[in-house]
Amino acid sequence: MLLFLPAPVRGVIGFVLFALNLMFWIIPFYVVAILKLLIPVTRWRQLCVRWLEAIGEVWIDVNGLLERALHGGDWDIVGIDGLRRRDWYLVSSNHQSWVDVFVLQRVFNRRIPFLKFFIKKQLIWVPLLGLAWWALGLPFMQRHSRETLEKNPELRGQDLETTRRACEHFSQVPTALINFMEGTRFSEAKREQQQSPYRHLLNPKAGGIAFALSAMGEKMHRLLDVTIVYPKPNPTFWDLLSGALPNITVHVRQEEIPPAFIGGDYLNDEEFRERFQTWIRELWQDKDELMDELAVAWMNRGSDPAAIP
Repeated sequence: MLLFLPAPVRGVIGFVLFALNLMFWIIPFYVVAILKLLIPVTRWRQLCVRWLEAIGEVWIDVNGLLERALHGGDWDIVGIDGLRRRDWYLVSSNHQSWVDVFVLQRVFNRRIPFLKFFIKKQLIWVPLLGLAWWALGLPFMQRHSRETLEKNPELRGQDLETTRRACEHFSQVPTALINFMEGTRFSEAKREQQQSPYRHLLNPKAGGIAFALSAMGEKMHRLLDVTIVYPKPNPTFWDLLSGALPNITVHVRQEEIPPAFIGGDYLNDEEFRERFQTWIRELWQDKDELMDELAVAWMNRGSDPAAIP
């Protein structure tokens, strides 16, 4: 461990090592991705995706080793016993930072299927990672503002069709699908703007999860409700690299998705939509109260409860 070094030095070393790890594994990754692109045969492409996921798992393993070597952080992880790689999971988490993705990858790597998530279409142009996300079969979504959808309601169907096609594919092989129900990263300004009734969360958006459950049928019957708490609010990736996040709390609650919420018509059935939204709000209320409890626990350990947003 390099804890004796100043934080900025550890941050630079961490950045270089993380970048080298990405550059090393991106080469075989791109080779397989190109082979997948050149040979449009379904079984071949499915095999390529498995190879790509295997490469991704090793990359995540090394990232975790680097983070522990640099900072020696003692993460508090609860609720991951009994997870299975050959099952389907819907993963829902609060969203504060891009660090969330790193945390979720490290916590669930090799415990459940390789994490998949819906991604903004504009991010396909991110250097190195855009093509990687495409090769892994992540569905790219064209996000539109509410005003745009009101003027052009046909645009709403584009994302629904993308969701349907992606979920049809995910239903064929064990899949772990992430959904950040807040839709954007938390901040106090956003919470006040939304007039959110929660202390630590933005208002949840239930539609994405409802459409996924409708498309995937009974395969997607397990929910992993994840709560992530950092030692400082809205951390950046530099905070992670420089060692400003030595202790991260990750609380996972495993539960069966109620059968009544699988396969329903969220778009057209008003009664179903209201019941589904009520269920999501109850989950969110429980998460908000859990974050209060974690704040008290941190205070008892001598940590700053204000760190929890």
